[in-house]
Amino acid sequence: MNKQDMLLLYKYNQWTTARILNAAANVTREQFLAPAPFPHGGLRGTLTHAMFAEWIWRNRWEGVSPATRLKPEDFPDFESLRARWTEEEDKLMSFVESLTDEKLNSKISYKTTKGESHERVLWQMMAHVVNHGTQHKTEAAAILTGLGHSPGDIDMILYLIEKG
Repeated sequence: MNKQDMLLLYKYNQWTTARILNAAANVTREQFLAPAPFPHGGLRGTLTHAMFAEWIWRNRWEGVSPATRLKPEDFPDFESLRARWTEEEDKLMSFVESLTDEKLNSKISYKTTKGESHERVLWQMMAHVVNHGTQHKTEAAAILTGLGHSPGDIDMILYLIEKG
């Protein structure tokens, strides 16, 4: 894997996040907090989970293994979640932009929130984060569509066509 390809994946990830968050900005507080039959609950829980993954993995890649998780209750309303995600996305993109091909192909050691030690190749973990985000943002898109606020398609090919 090389830096340019990874940067493309993370710009696509940013694009999908923007589409989801822009649609979510249209829901009421009650809709944002409402439960839904998805693994991480409703919109707040699903978006928190997707953002949490970006946050914890970036920290791990930077040498810090947080022992705590971000929780839906940390975000009482959509605005607080969006503000935190914007802050996190800036840090994540700075990390991606700072990478070298050598670093992408190196191994990174980290601990899970349960204290278990692991070591993986950085680009593989980074690809996982984009894939994981796609899964949970798709769940958020389904919730939003059910609420009458579809974000539209988030296919990577559409991103590539839009960006030329």
